Amino acid sequence: MQLLPPRAAGTGTALIVTGIVATLAALVFPLWSYADRSGTGLGELNAQTVSTRFGPLSATDRLFITKVRLAGLWELPAGQQAEERAPTKAVETAGEHLVEGHTFLDARVREVAARMNLELPSQPNAQQQGWLRELTAAKGEDYERRFANILRRAHGQVFSLVAQVRASTRNALVRQLADDANTTVLDHIKVLEATGLVDFDALARDGATASPPPATRSPAPPGPTSAPGSATPVSPSPTPSFPLPPAVSRPAPKPNVTTR
Repeated sequence: MQLLPPRAAGTGTALIVTGIVATLAALVFPLWSYADRSGTGLGELNAQTVSTRFGPLSATDRLFITKVRLAGLWELPAGQQAEERAPTKAVETAGEHLVEGHTFLDARVREVAARMNLELPSQPNAQQQGWLRELTAAKGEDYERRFANILRRAHGQVFSLVAQVRASTRNALVRQLADDANTTVLDHIKVLEATGLVDFDALARDGATASPPPATRSPAPPGPTSAPGSATPVSPSPTPSFPLPPAVSRPAPKPNVTTR
């Protein structure tokens, strides 16, 4: 029998050890990769969440609170401007709803922030200030169109965040604020659409470019194979009348009763 030289024997042992280590690593890695660790969604959620007496407050919760405040800082003056200009009854009505709704929501968000010691912005961000300048510079029919579409697009973006927060938050105060925001924002979306000036094709294009396409495509529904005709837009009444949104308020706390 031919014996391997010492160097060759050592090399063979090293290869065996390396193979065993690689096998163990391959077995352990899947378990580690699915565990909660820094960098995963769950890890980031836990790392960015703080405890409050109303429940855990996540980074998404704090973003939502900030966005509600920012919305009021520019949409309230935008609504006041629409009321003053009053080019049409529909736009005037939308302005009234913006003023009423964001006056209510701003008071609510300041209450929530105060109870959890959160700092809120005191002025609109650069983009929102740009929207206000754009509206101020516009006149007549151009103003009406810009008002309806800028505000409708902004409300649609906030509406999706409201749904996300309402579905996932673990904080009781944030949940109540999301209820209030949902009622108010949906009302504003409806009155803005009731102006008959919203460009839904532009909204659809914005939505398609802002989010990735679905992973799978649904089959086309059964029907004629010929090209369809032009869509007929459905316009609302030129003078819509909507009641102002009901405030989603919490029951008043019961007074403390001391027993003797």
